[in-house]
Amino acid sequence: MGHLSRTCGLLLKSVCGLLLCSALLPAAWAAHPRTFDLYMPEAPPLSMAGDAGQQGIVADAARQAMTLAGYHMNINVLPWLRAQRTVQHGQDMLIVPLSRTPDRETSYTWIAPIMSMDRAFFTLDKRVDSFAQARRTYRRIAVGMGSAQERKLYDEGFDASQIYPLRIGENPAQMLLLGRVDAWFNGVPESQYIWRQVSKQPLLMSPVLMTTDLYLACSKTCSPRVVSSLRKAVETLHRNGSIQRLLDHYLPAAL
Repeated sequence: MGHLSRTCGLLLKSVCGLLLCSALLPAAWAAHPRTFDLYMPEAPPLSMAGDAGQQGIVADAARQAMTLAGYHMNINVLPWLRAQRTVQHGQDMLIVPLSRTPDRETSYTWIAPIMSMDRAFFTLDKRVDSFAQARRTYRRIAVGMGSAQERKLYDEGFDASQIYPLRIGENPAQMLLLGRVDAWFNGVPESQYIWRQVSKQPLLMSPVLMTTDLYLACSKTCSPRVVSSLRKAVETLHRNGSIQRLLDHYLPAAL
């Protein structure tokens, strides 16, 4: 009987210990929030290397969403094609600012849109009003390598010889000034932001010819819990005006 009592006592202590550990798990999670890698290109004013709060519209928004959801993040600035491949083949990796296009649809887990992005042709002397006119007018068009706008040019029937994909570190504004390209097809705020850094010469812009939403996205293999919590966090940032404040903060310098 004494042996039975001791056995029951030990079992009771084990069960209590398990219950206590279960109760402490949420507190332990909160005390040690999970850290995620976020990949992005150097593409001011959308994303750029810098201190927290000075990393561009979408990067700052992503950081705010991560904090709101209870996570930490490490930022990795890589050439855009390499960043995309890294996230596609990884697990629980985040990426911004990614345009949600048909050719990318099945390669990522799409969390939430942060902002929309207009694209247009920029030039010094040959303004166009359509893709068809641009095909006839421009011999060489600068465009970001691996970008949604590069894909758009191919989809619109531009010859490969007309498309000059730019890597990180190649300055399209300088190339335009030097006459190495005839035009630059890119996001409107990004192009205006960069141009202000290099020249006071007037920059001609076509009508907006492409618009997509820029997303916070995750690897194809991504925790549903993480996706849900970050999606709710981004929605909150839209509702409470935080993302609009980021737009107001960064974009005046581009206008």
